[in-house]
Amino acid sequence: GRVEVPRTVTAVLGQDVVLPCRYWAQEQEQVVQVTWLKRGGPGAAPAEVAVLNPQHGEHVQEPFAGRVLRHGHGDLEDGDILLRN
Repeated sequence: GRVEVPRTVTAVLGQDVVLPCRYWAQEQEQVVQVTWLKRGGPGAAPAEVAVLNPQHGEHVQEPFAGRVLRHGHGDLEDGDILLRN
């Protein structure tokens, strides 16, 4: 399969922004989980932001709780998230 994300996303301070992520599955493939990570600074490890899983639900890490929501609809091939404010 192939992951499709825009190279850049423009956000306005204080407004919501959608971070798009689309997975184009190959035949017989099924997306079972989407994990969003925030890049760390130089030499720092990425931080987990959210996990989207149809069986176990959506889990947003505490620092991002209430600010990150799933924006995609239907299957997880559409793994968009919404960052609030």
